[in-house]
Amino acid sequence: MLYELRVYHCMPGKLPALSKRFETATTKLFEKHGFRQIGYWTVAIGESSSDFYYILGWESLDERQEKFAAFGSDPDWIAARAKSEEGGPLVASVTNTILMPTKYSQLK
Repeated sequence: MLYELRVYHCMPGKLPALSKRFETATTKLFEKHGFRQIGYWTVAIGESSSDFYYILGWESLDERQEKFAAFGSDPDWIAARAKSEEGGPLVASVTNTILMPTKYSQLK
């Protein structure tokens, strides 16, 4: 199993809107497309309280590519994203890291 750590660095004041989009649309669409959703976090103490973290699990990079392609072209996702960004973009930049568990990791 591979784990993907994604960090969305939000535009000023847009973290609540991004979190709402995940709560009401994104997570349901991830489920529809078979994403393994490990968890979602905001920052209580740290470098930036405008960051949104989440982790997805994948069997392979090929699975990731296939499922993200289907998700990205889903009309429901396109509509949800457009509606949530009517007042401007929510995310300034994204940091993406693919993690491989060690042999002693609790998550494999």
